[in-house]
Amino acid sequence: MITCSNFLRRCIVEYKVKFTVYSMTLVIDGLCKMGEFCKAKKFMDENISKPNDLTYKKILNIYINKKPDFVIVKEILRTMEKEGWGFDVKSYTQLIKWYSTFGEIEEMKSLFMEIEEKGIKPDVYLYTCMVSGYCKMGDLVKACKVFDEMSDRGLVPDGYIYGALINGLCKNGLMEAAEVRFNEMRSKGVWVNRCVFNAMMDGYCKLGNVEEALRVQRVMEREGYEPDANVYNIIATGLRKLDKHDKAKRLLLLMLDRGVVPNALAYTTLIDIYCKQGDFVEAKVIFSEMESKGIKPNTGTYNALIDGYFKHGNFIDAKRALREMETKGVKPNTKTYTVLIDGYCKQGDFVKAKRTLIEMESNGVKPNTNTYTVFIDSYCKKGMMNEAYKLIMIMESKDLKPNVYTYTSLVHGECKLGKVDNALKLFNVMSTKGLVPNVVTYTAVISGLSQEGRLDEALRLYNQMIEAGVIPDAAAYSALSVRNSSL
Repeated sequence: MITCSNFLRRCIVEYKVKFTVYSMTLVIDGLCKMGEFCKAKKFMDENISKPNDLTYKKILNIYINKKPDFVIVKEILRTMEKEGWGFDVKSYTQLIKWYSTFGEIEEMKSLFMEIEEKGIKPDVYLYTCMVSGYCKMGDLVKACKVFDEMSDRGLVPDGYIYGALINGLCKNGLMEAAEVRFNEMRSKGVWVNRCVFNAMMDGYCKLGNVEEALRVQRVMEREGYEPDANVYNIIATGLRKLDKHDKAKRLLLLMLDRGVVPNALAYTTLIDIYCKQGDFVEAKVIFSEMESKGIKPNTGTYNALIDGYFKHGNFIDAKRALREMETKGVKPNTKTYTVLIDGYCKQGDFVKAKRTLIEMESNGVKPNTNTYTVFIDSYCKKGMMNEAYKLIMIMESKDLKPNVYTYTSLVHGECKLGKVDNALKLFNVMSTKGLVPNVVTYTAVISGLSQEGRLDEALRLYNQMIEAGVIPDAAAYSALSVRNSSL
C-alpha cells in the first residue's frame, strides 16, 4: 500500500495524471488500516486539493480512534462545516463517544446541542455514549436525566444503555438507585448481560454487603449464567474486605473444584491469601498450577509473593521472587518497590531502602504517597523526625500530598518523643487540608495528652472523636484509662 501511494504520488507529480478524489480516498483508507496515519494525512494534504466528506471522515477517524488530538479534530470539523460537508447521526455518535472516552464533557454537551439544533435525531447508541460519559465523570444526576430524556422521546433503552448507567451507579456506591434500574430492566424484559450482574455484585461488595452480592449471584444463576472466575473474584474480594480471608479462600478453592477456568486475578488472590497466612508451600503450589495452565503470573502475583515473604521475615525468598520476576520480563511497579522499601525499613536497613528508591526512579517508576509514607512511618518509629520532615518537603516538591496515614505517623512520632504540642499542631493541620483523622490518629494524641497529665484535653479529644463518628477501639479506651488508674 505504501508503494501504491508512492506510485500514485509519482503519477500525479511527474505524469500529471488526474485521479478521482474517491480513488485517493481509498489509498488513505488503506494507509489508515495499516496504521500509517501520518502518511495518510500527508497524502491528503499534498494530493487532494478538495477533499470530499468521505475523505474528511477517513482522516477524522485517525484522530478519533488513535490520537486524542482535540485541536486537529476541531480544525477538521470547522473546515468540513465551511465547505458544506454535513455529519449524520453515526458520525456525531463517533465524536461524542470520543469526547466521552477522554473526559471532554463540555465538548460532548456542546456537540449534543449542535445535533439538536440541526434537527438530527439521536439514536440509543448516541445516548449510551452520553450516559457513559457522564458516569465516567461521576455526574450520575445528569446521566440519569439523559437516560430518562431518551425514554421520554420514545426511544426504547437496550441492555447496553442500562448497563452503562447501572455500572456508573454501582461504581459510585449508589446501590439503591442501581437496584431500581436493575429491577426496571428485568421487568421490561431487557436482556441483562454478565457485565451488569458483575457490576451489581461488585457494587455491593465494595460497600461490604456480601449478602446482597450473593443474592444477585443467585438471580444471575436463575437467568442461566454459571458463575465464572470474575464472579468468584468479586465475592472473594468482598469477603476479604470484611477480613473473612478463610471464607474467601474456600470460595476460590471451590471454584477450582468446580472446574471453573480461573484467570490471573483469581490465582493471584488465592496466592495473596496463602502468603498473608504464612502458608508459602500452598502459595507455591497454586503458583505452579497457574503456570502449568498457561496463565502467566503478572506484577500483582509477584507483589503478593514478595509482600508475603517480607512480612514473614523471609527476605531471601522475597529477593529471589524479585529476581525471577525480572528474569521473566515482568516489570516491577510502584507497589513492588514500595513493598521492598517497606521490608528494608522494617529491618531498619535504611541504606538498602534508599538504594531501592533510587533504583525505582532510575527505572522510570514513580514513587507515590504510599512509598514515602513507608519511609516516614519507619523514621517516626525510630524517633528520626528530622528525616521524616525532610521527606515531607520532598513529597510536596513532587506534588505528592501527604495522606491520613502520613500525618498519623508524624503525630505518633511526636507523641512518642513527648512533643504532644507538635502532635496537636499536626492534628489541626490535617483538618485544614481536609483530611479526617482516624482512630489511630486520635488514640496517639489522647495517649500523649494522658501521659502528660492533661486529662481534660484528652477527654475533650476523646469526645470529639465520638462526635466525629470515629469508633474508639481498645487502644483508645486504654489511652484514657491508663493514666486515670495511676492517679
